[in-house]
Amino acid sequence: MRVLDDAGLDRAVLAGASMGAHTALRVALHAPERVAGLVVVTPAYHPELAPPDLDRWDRLSAGLRTGGVEGFVAAYGDPGVPDAWRETVFRVIRQRLAVHDHPEAVADALRAVPRSAPFDVEDLADVSAPTVVVADRDEADPGHPLVVGEEYARRIPGARLVVEDEGQSPIAWQGGQLSKVIAELAAGAFA
Repeated sequence: MRVLDDAGLDRAVLAGASMGAHTALRVALHAPERVAGLVVVTPAYHPELAPPDLDRWDRLSAGLRTGGVEGFVAAYGDPGVPDAWRETVFRVIRQRLAVHDHPEAVADALRAVPRSAPFDVEDLADVSAPTVVVADRDEADPGHPLVVGEEYARRIPGARLVVEDEGQSPIAWQGGQLSKVIAELAAGAFA
């Protein structure tokens, strides 16, 4: 809420990917009057469908802390995707990590966030803002299981699920397509 307050905004459309998706949902559950709409991109948390592999998250944290982006990539290891996606996966990881001003804070988050539950999954039924869930197929991004996105869309009243066509790059990796989804939701939220 502080970000909204500092920007002088009463309400906003929130969009977040992965951990950020859960942050946006937490805000929508905690302060629904502040959220005009939600774009939940590649959610990964679900206690039964996608329990966190804490050892893996700890390795990623340590890799980033001791070796920077390349340390993270080394700790990431085999992404478990077809060869056609390998280079793209590593390019996206490098791009996303390179923009952080405080990688040590990201390393801290990689250890802490998987050990906490952002909300009870049952509470998703209480989300009142118009919502789009942008999920992706497991072929290219198994770390953000499609089944979790589908479950979120099922549980959030009136949510719309958006998934790339089979064999295509995930929408979360396509800036123009993702921006289009966000813009469409925002246009409807403030109409």
